[in-house]
Amino acid sequence: MKYVLALDQGTTSSRAILFDAEGNAVAVAQREFQQIYPRPGWVEHDPVEIFRTQRAVAREVFQKKPVPMSEVMGVGITNQRETTILWDRQSGEPIANAIVWQDRRTTSICEELKEVGAGSLIAERTGLVIDPYFSGTKISWLLDNVPGARARAERGELAFGTVDTWLVWQLTGNRTHVTDPSNASRTMLFNIHMGDWDEELLKLLRVPRAILPDVHPSSHAFGMLGKDVFGEPLVIAGIAGDQQAAMFGQGCYEKGMAKNTYGTGCFMLLHTGEQAVSSSHGLISTACAQTKVDQREYALEGSVFIAGAVVQWLRDELQFFSSSSEIERLAASVLDSGDVYLVPAFTGLGAPYWDANARGAILGITRGTSRAHLARAALESIAFQSADVLDAMQKDSKESLKELRVDGGAAANDLLMQFQADLLGVPVLRPKVLETTALGAAYLAGLTTALWKSRDELSSHWQLDKRFEPRMSRDDAQQRMQHWREAVRRSRDWVRSDP
Repeated sequence: MKYVLALDQGTTSSRAILFDAEGNAVAVAQREFQQIYPRPGWVEHDPVEIFRTQRAVAREVFQKKPVPMSEVMGVGITNQRETTILWDRQSGEPIANAIVWQDRRTTSICEELKEVGAGSLIAERTGLVIDPYFSGTKISWLLDNVPGARARAERGELAFGTVDTWLVWQLTGNRTHVTDPSNASRTMLFNIHMGDWDEELLKLLRVPRAILPDVHPSSHAFGMLGKDVFGEPLVIAGIAGDQQAAMFGQGCYEKGMAKNTYGTGCFMLLHTGEQAVSSSHGLISTACAQTKVDQREYALEGSVFIAGAVVQWLRDELQFFSSSSEIERLAASVLDSGDVYLVPAFTGLGAPYWDANARGAILGITRGTSRAHLARAALESIAFQSADVLDAMQKDSKESLKELRVDGGAAANDLLMQFQADLLGVPVLRPKVLETTALGAAYLAGLTTALWKSRDELSSHWQLDKRFEPRMSRDDAQQRMQHWREAVRRSRDWVRSDP
């Protein structure tokens, strides 16, 4: 039997999954790591902890499933995308904590870019909107706020990377500085039409080209893991940002196919073929995982910042339950949310609003509101945000979605998936393998190493677990969406009063 190892480096945990030649997960290991909140709106990770936990779970997988290394065809990496790391090229040591994609500290830099009219240029070249979400302003902030960083960067002493780049650098013994288009396209520095870093944008954001990694197709031999990791060298043969990896793992290879991943955030992608569709409804256009040098494919994406994280908030901060899996039972103990609407704008709002100043809000509370109502409102907020994104997506693409493929941890929640189908008015399809993010990275590596021959072969692996058909009337769904949008409006009206 042949295998592929996927390293899935997420926002709250590092995981490793070993897949067999049929695309089945045969061993899984996972470790959570620390979330660092230095100030309100700031979110950081320790890059060294990210690497150490990722290396540890990779080794743990082979303890759980001891297979000969000669049968492991390669390694695929998938990662939280916009999280930004700068490190010293000589020592490999980070110069600061990683600034996480959720972090909003660069809001003022983004406002300055908007004021000078850079929005149209950035949208045209990158497919993105100006927002602290993306890596470019995070790089600029680090260069300006870490003593001596800008001068060192100009001298070529520092390296920048999203998490994939950081892991490859460390795993290859400080030898390989690379990324792929799906990650590069999330920086506000990468021209998605030309497939290269954009000199004009580098000047605009004051980012030296010397710190940037080389960009290769997502399915590519990026470098070799040293013997110190597993005792035998293995080729890193695939890289893709988590959402594009999930799209690849879901078999969404054709124009018009869409998937939604329910993780810490929630991310819906619609394949638009070889055309990068410009959005006029608050979405972004992004590069898909690329399997050939001369073939570029694109997707419309709607990014929801807080999805599964709202469940973690109920668990950790409000202590509603001890395990996130308990929320479905609690939410199902009431017939509905009791007209309570929870807007989880803990770090602002993403698509289609892109409001960095919005804050969380709970509306409709009465004396009869219980923990169960709040839990249900929290779950429903994930579906409401996704419905907002789909509405914008259909307006931009001029296509009506026929079905939605779903994955991620929260996709296992039947209550949430049924409510999602009810709001969207289209079937929601949950596959047997929910770990499609890791699976996509494995597929990319397997194509490079000829474990699998084609996308058609990969598509044949996809199997349905459960199909959720809409039950709610369209009038009822529309009324609930109106109430939701009113709650969103109020969360955006929040203004901080400085003392």
